[in-house]
Amino acid sequence: MYLMKCSKDPKHGYTLQKLCPKCQEPTVSAHPARFSPDDKFSKQRVTLKKRFGLLPTQQPPEVF
Repeated sequence: MYLMKCSKDPKHGYTLQKLCPKCQEPTVSAHPARFSPDDKFSKQRVTLKKRFGLLPTQQPPEVF
């Protein structure tokens, strides 16, 4: 069993079920992806993020 969260509204909280008990939407894993220092695809991932403007340096600054 893995900790899951609602894919539609994260405010619904966490559950162990495959469907959100509040909205009956499918849940997604609440755990981050595994990290590997030998990441074979980091160059491709950075290239795609640059192409579509998704790098943190390409975003407007956060207002606190």
